[in-house]
Amino acid sequence: MNNKSYPIIVGAAQFTQNKSTLKPLDPLNLMVETCTIALNDAGAPNLKEFIDSVYMININSWSYEDAPEELSKILDIKPTHKIYLQDGGDSPQKLVNRAAKAISSGKSQAILITGGEAFYFRYKAKKGKLNLNWPQWKAPKYMEGKLWNGINEFANKYKLKSPPFTYAILETAVRAASGRSLESHNNHIGKIFEAFSRIASTNPYAWTRCSYTAKEIITPSSKNRYITHPYTKLMCSNVFVDQSSALIMTSKRIAEKLKIDSKLWIYPMGGADFKNIFNITQRPKLNNSPAAKEGAIIALEQAGLKLDDIDLFDIYSCFPSIVEIIKKEIGIKEDDPRPLSITGGLPYFGGPWSNYSLHAIVSAVNLIRKNPLLKIMVIANGGYNTKQSFGIYGAEPPLIQWGEKNNAEIQQSILARRLPKPMEQANGNLTIEGYTITYDRIGIPKQGIVIGTLENNRRTIAFINAVPDILIKLEKQELVGQKFPVYYDINLDRNIINFKN
Repeated sequence: MNNKSYPIIVGAAQFTQNKSTLKPLDPLNLMVETCTIALNDAGAPNLKEFIDSVYMININSWSYEDAPEELSKILDIKPTHKIYLQDGGDSPQKLVNRAAKAISSGKSQAILITGGEAFYFRYKAKKGKLNLNWPQWKAPKYMEGKLWNGINEFANKYKLKSPPFTYAILETAVRAASGRSLESHNNHIGKIFEAFSRIASTNPYAWTRCSYTAKEIITPSSKNRYITHPYTKLMCSNVFVDQSSALIMTSKRIAEKLKIDSKLWIYPMGGADFKNIFNITQRPKLNNSPAAKEGAIIALEQAGLKLDDIDLFDIYSCFPSIVEIIKKEIGIKEDDPRPLSITGGLPYFGGPWSNYSLHAIVSAVNLIRKNPLLKIMVIANGGYNTKQSFGIYGAEPPLIQWGEKNNAEIQQSILARRLPKPMEQANGNLTIEGYTITYDRIGIPKQGIVIGTLENNRRTIAFINAVPDILIKLEKQELVGQKFPVYYDINLDRNIINFKN
């Protein structure tokens, strides 16, 4: 294929709204801000004329009838193709991969990818602390796919729609598989996030520019309450942020035609998008991700690189468990000194809902422009370790052109490992595979939630019902691998494990 069709990133921008601003911008106008900066970044006034597609990540903090169209009118661009995606943290990298294929095949000349959230100021307004002069809230008139609504009805009965609960269950499965004690594992994840917070502390776009020690991160306090065992607030993504970002992609041919400085060109060198089995209870293991394992292999193969050739990573970090799972699946060793984030991660840089990884990609672009020798891997994650999208970025073109490989067979092999549906009405002995304990806002434990296997080898989910004193004792025990009697309570329509002493 003609190398003139290689897709490249020519414009990139991100913006963080100041917490003290008196007239906060709504998400759409935050995107106007970054898209304008990205257009100027490319240094080609005529670039607008070539943008024939606008890809927008789902907005959670506000809603517009046709946000891509409204944005296009303000920017004075005339796209013939508009995408407004459903939510999912894998969305930004998935859209870059899609854009690379569209440009490589000649279906698009130039593509604007953007997303933005303003949940901090929306939350302040909800609390009555200010009035927002934002456009009227309107439901989107089109969307690709459906909005995320948890896992399924059975899992949602046990509160697994809440990401901190589900990822905490995965965390205990990861911990048990590692062989670490509760204390050593807490120290382990504290060290990972300590490094993330250190990176955020020097990032001018980070929402929280504080450097925390591992002890501060893992120790509950009045400002760092327990959310769900074993997570404190500082281990969880912070969605109360106002941030936006944008990328402009085109082909090498058009970049040359517009005389865009080649020093600005960043190549998507490799990419892949894979999904794990949707229902957590039907996955063979709770502590792995076949999607991540296969995604890394495919992306590196396309880039013509080995894992050792990657200088920097940005692993999606909504909670520690996903960092640990992805790190292990792609083959990063425990003592590997390479940073796992280039932004500071979702708890510290900020977790603008589905748009976080677009900030990571913009950050990668800026780092490579400063040092063209760098190779950076971005791993975006959606759902509950449900789907992962990979991107590798550098100053060189890929070894294998975009769109030349079909990964459908690999994807099917991942989904073919699906276990039978769980037992919704469980009676018997249950061996715990993963669990968590939930807390109220002052740190008193409320309830346990477990995923485990019955004696007939069928999975199920159950609540642990116990008084706070018992739950505090359970906090200090490793419950994975332990066996407890479970029964179905017909009045509650829930499976229950009762602790009386």
